[in-house]
Amino acid sequence: MKIGHKIKVLRELKNYTQEYMSEKIGLSQSNYSKIERDETDITFSRLEKISEVLGIKVDDLINLNDQIIFNNYGEYKGTQSGNYIEFPKELIDLYKDKITLLEEKVKYLEDVIQRLK
Repeated sequence: MKIGHKIKVLRELKNYTQEYMSEKIGLSQSNYSKIERDETDITFSRLEKISEVLGIKVDDLINLNDQIIFNNYGEYKGTQSGNYIEFPKELIDLYKDKITLLEEKVKYLEDVIQRLK
C-alpha cells in the first residue's frame, strides 16, 4: 500500500475531508488530492504535518501494515495469529474514534427529531 493510499484510508477513518486536511497542512485541496493519489512526491516535513493532523506518528504511518486491506465488502484480509486476527493498535484507535463520532451524531439527530415532534 503506497503512502498516499494509507493517508487517504486514515483520513476517511477520521471522517476528515480533503478540504479539512489541506487547510490544516497549508495546501490547496487539489495539491492535497495529488498526495492521496500518489501523483506527487511528499516531503518529510509535509508528512510530519499530515501525521500530526491524523494523530499518528510518522513511523506508524509509514509502517502501517500493508496486509490490512478491506475489500469492497468490508471483509478483513490480514494476518492471523492463533484463533484471532491481530489489528494494529492505531487501527483499533481510529475505529474507536469513528464509533464515538457516529454515536454522537446519532444522539444529535435523535435530539433534533424530538424537538421537531
